[in-house]
Amino acid sequence: MTLTELRYIVTLAQEQHFGRAAERCHVSQPTLSVGVKKLEDELGVLIFERSKSAVRLTPVGEGIITQAQKVLEQAQGIRELAQAGKNQLAAPLKIGAIYTVGPYLFPHLIPQLHRVAPEMPLYIEENFTHVLRDKLRTGELDAVIIALPFQEADVLTKALYDEPFYALMPSGHPWTELKSIDSKLLNDKSLLLLGEGHCFRDQVLEACPTLRKGGEDHAKHTTVESSSLETIRHMVASGLGVSILPLSAVDSHHYAPGIIEVRPLSAPVPFRTVAIAWRASFPRPKAIEILADSIRLCSVSRAQPQSV
Repeated sequence: MTLTELRYIVTLAQEQHFGRAAERCHVSQPTLSVGVKKLEDELGVLIFERSKSAVRLTPVGEGIITQAQKVLEQAQGIRELAQAGKNQLAAPLKIGAIYTVGPYLFPHLIPQLHRVAPEMPLYIEENFTHVLRDKLRTGELDAVIIALPFQEADVLTKALYDEPFYALMPSGHPWTELKSIDSKLLNDKSLLLLGEGHCFRDQVLEACPTLRKGGEDHAKHTTVESSSLETIRHMVASGLGVSILPLSAVDSHHYAPGIIEVRPLSAPVPFRTVAIAWRASFPRPKAIEILADSIRLCSVSRAQPQSV
């Protein structure tokens, strides 16, 4: 049994596809298949149930994968301990962020980290919360920037800032006559939302009671299957509807004045709490401290939006 074989089975369990798992492990599909089969033969059990259309964990395989993840994390911890003994701010730091935070935070965060920790190489990734959670647990990422709530065994979180939501609309929209937008108004058939899987979409639905339920009202909304708030913004600018954006995304554009308008939501103003999460066993607390402080210094969450 080797760490490489354990990495193969953990990745295969996550991807449920030999080709994608091999690509993530940077090996050929036959190499990964042989490694998985060798480990199954050594253990004397089937970890995966294979068919032409799917790869599924067997009941005993689920327990093996859970233990394998812990072993990989501990092995990564040994590597990081060795690095930490030298310089906690010299080893690479692998940071992930959800799609609705990364584009607006990273351009400010990366230069700040280079200033305070110039010897620390950075790896940056954007993804969905559930993918970031898996990569944090397996050690592929050291810290993730997410929106609360975020709960995971043996993972610590620290709230960094609160970010209110704003309404975005075309300049000719009737709501531009209002100073603030009541969330009860947000049942318009042309409200533009991100697709399933985005925590920000869920937070908007939670903040707007008229949108929470499914059924006829839910069917009226235009749902955009995109990982980018910029797609939403372009659709608003084109006059296709209104949307809700977090404050950091409000002014991040290059439109000429008079294209889109921004309005605050009426009290109680809905907001999200952006936080950092990292494994409790991560042996470089100084790097986490520097990262958290740098995020706070990036003032993207505190800028006042302007009508444009």
